[in-house]
Amino acid sequence: MQVDKETLHKVAHLARLNIKPEEETKLLSDMSEILTWVNKLEEVDTEGVAPLTHMSAEVNAMRPDEAAETISRKDALKNAPEKDDKFFKVPKVLK
Repeated sequence: MQVDKETLHKVAHLARLNIKPEEETKLLSDMSEILTWVNKLEEVDTEGVAPLTHMSAEVNAMRPDEAAETISRKDALKNAPEKDDKFFKVPKVLK
């Protein structure tokens, strides 16, 4: 499938890309090759193949989320450049 310059510029606009004139020829060629490859995928017989939602049947083995004290407040604040008794001090970012 061939892609013309008009289509290339529409796609570039939608993707917010600035395409230099010297890049157009290469991009047109690349996009045409990609679309040709995608068209070849349509030729594959997928009759009787169930759609996949994941690439494998593996399930995440996650540990339970249990609250625990892993570091003391004193140790957490020990190397802070600015702090008060309980909190880190950071520069104000909102007006």
